[in-house]
Amino acid sequence: MTDAAPTVPPSPAPGRPPRARKSLAQYWLRQERYLKAIVAAADLHPLDSLLEIGPGTGNLTQHLLPQVNALIAVELDARALGYLRRRWPAEPKLWLVEGDILKLNLTEHLAGRPAWPPPRKVVANIPYNITGPLLETLLGSLTHPQPWPWERLVLLVQKEVAERLTAGPGNRTFGALTVRLQYLTHCELLQTVPARAFHPKPQVDSAIIRLRPRPFDPVAQQPRLLHTLLNLGFNQRRKMLRNTLESLVARDTVVAALEAVGAHPEARPEALGVAEWVNLSNWLATHLSSTASNPSESAPAGRGGSESLVK
Repeated sequence: MTDAAPTVPPSPAPGRPPRARKSLAQYWLRQERYLKAIVAAADLHPLDSLLEIGPGTGNLTQHLLPQVNALIAVELDARALGYLRRRWPAEPKLWLVEGDILKLNLTEHLAGRPAWPPPRKVVANIPYNITGPLLETLLGSLTHPQPWPWERLVLLVQKEVAERLTAGPGNRTFGALTVRLQYLTHCELLQTVPARAFHPKPQVDSAIIRLRPRPFDPVAQQPRLLHTLLNLGFNQRRKMLRNTLESLVARDTVVAALEAVGAHPEARPEALGVAEWVNLSNWLATHLSSTASNPSESAPAGRGGSESLVK
């Protein structure tokens, strides 16, 4: 599949689409304006290879297929997958995969079809209950970034989550997840999608976000330490950092570090932007390295919980 190919028209009689299941947190996006907004945000080109997660009944798939050269659609629900196969029984650009995206080894699947171009873009209407784990599957974590070279990911997520992921410093929704994700990607909240655009209607609004993975400047010298600092700081976000980080290093050292990165000595965690958090981590990494012989100034092993993008 090296050249763009025309799309085979879908079957005019694929049968009745399956009903959405609450147990799978399924909500079908139906309004055309929002489906087209997702496609536009992906900036698709005729030679693109794309991964769609959770195609459901194909409402979005039908808009994606004419725009790309190859589309892998991963669907957990066997009922929906059967409907999609009846809807597109002979589409060479569409590869339907039954499975859990959180457990799927994309590399192994592609090895079985070496002629299929590896996807570089992702489009997904994400079930609310797997948003965090899916972000980690696609992007990795601070210490283990996902090596897959994604160019961009366009995701439909719960509006509240979208606001957390794209928040700026000083915002009440700015948190550890915000810093971790914005360290790994450039995040944009593009458009709110009201609950009435779905069937069945969920209880909350959604939003379209676009993530573009890229190296962050400055680079965290010790990503594990950055993770620890974020956990310590945001686990008690109403307290000043000079108090919450005192379990890791002396208070005077925390104050010196804050001043060195241009932050107020009485700053709380949401006051620091992503770059300031990285600079704070790097300053403390240098300090802890120089005082490694002093146990009171060394970072305890395992401090801050298990390393995860979403923890």
